[in-house]
Amino acid sequence: MSKIDYDSCRALYCKGLPHDVCIAGVDEAGRGPLAGTVVAAAVVLGPEHGIEGLYDSKKLSEKKRDILYEEIITKSQAWGVASASVAEIDEINILHASLLAMKRAVDSLNTVPDCVLVDGNRLPPWQYRSVAIVKGDSKVDEISAASIIAKVTRDREMLALDAKFPQYGFAKHKGYPTKVHIDALQRYGPCKVHRLSYAPVKRALESS
Repeated sequence: MSKIDYDSCRALYCKGLPHDVCIAGVDEAGRGPLAGTVVAAAVVLGPEHGIEGLYDSKKLSEKKRDILYEEIITKSQAWGVASASVAEIDEINILHASLLAMKRAVDSLNTVPDCVLVDGNRLPPWQYRSVAIVKGDSKVDEISAASIIAKVTRDREMLALDAKFPQYGFAKHKGYPTKVHIDALQRYGPCKVHRLSYAPVKRALESS
């Protein structure tokens, strides 16, 4: 599917707003992993951002994500990153923790957006005029940019955790439930950055 350009985006989702409307895109990274925070990003690009190659971060190579990350933070009008902790994930569940991280990311922007476009089918409880767009990270530049910022930020966090907990292999699988990760969980038990509410972690905790 071709990308939605800025004017079409405004026409579809920001009807009634002025031409110079401030559109923010929001996405998160890290709902599936067994460890680490869930990270969200919000990005305001503007109509003339000139960034080529924006797409769903999961479909891009790590090298391409890193290049686009630097370009986004340099050329965007505004961007913000926030997270929800492992404790918050375990307390309120991953869906609500993801929505909380999204709200924090938008709140952190140095400008108040007129319209917020959110990847997925759920909106955080907030005061912003907003629209949820399924597969928005492959349709709308602002959401694609947010998905890249969130993914790169979280991957870097997991690399840092790998240095603290090298036995789990976080640098390779980023906390996702790969065989290597599950085997390490069974051998060493969970550490303080594992999500205790997730079934594989629960099982490892019980068996240890």
